[in-house]
Amino acid sequence: MVEALDGLDQRIAERVRELRGDQGLSLDSLAVKSGVSRSMISLIERGESSPTAVVLDKLATALGVPLAALFAPRDDAPLTPGGPIARRADQPQWQDPASGYRRRIVSPPGVPQPMQIVEVDFPPGGRVAFEAGIRDRRVHQQVWILEGAIDITVGTERHQLREGDCLAMQLDQPTMFHNATRKPAHYAVVVASEPAPRR
Repeated sequence: MVEALDGLDQRIAERVRELRGDQGLSLDSLAVKSGVSRSMISLIERGESSPTAVVLDKLATALGVPLAALFAPRDDAPLTPGGPIARRADQPQWQDPASGYRRRIVSPPGVPQPMQIVEVDFPPGGRVAFEAGIRDRRVHQQVWILEGAIDITVGTERHQLREGDCLAMQLDQPTMFHNATRKPAHYAVVVASEPAPRR
């Protein structure tokens, strides 16, 4: 069965804690890097808050991972019985409490590949604006519209996408998603990260 939203909040809590710990960051340090308050990060890590997509994106950027990584299982979590297959009934879903957009993690968990596929249902009138942060690796994204229409603004350039259109972008500028129509939009997102530079 699809993972419950509160279960996914727990997964996000574990991932933020794990990634922060792996990088030796204190709550205060992550707060400064991300622009998210220490108290909010603490609530998220305890699974006591349902953070918005914008807050999660700020944390992901500060932690040097794509947003999708915050929905992945812990690094030491056992692989699912499906192995390289993620059955639809097992694909976790998450809903942004601010905009109402819903994302389904399509890609199998625990498979060491540089890309991830996400399916999104974006409600009529919905709007989400992501800030651009400094990333230590390039993150590439393609958005393929399956149904409906959506406007995506990357930096200062606005793209009006309709069914069948596909937009390629790099996540290094402010990006806004807006469904200006009265119908839901349904699209697929493919995210790929380049390897982190060697230190």
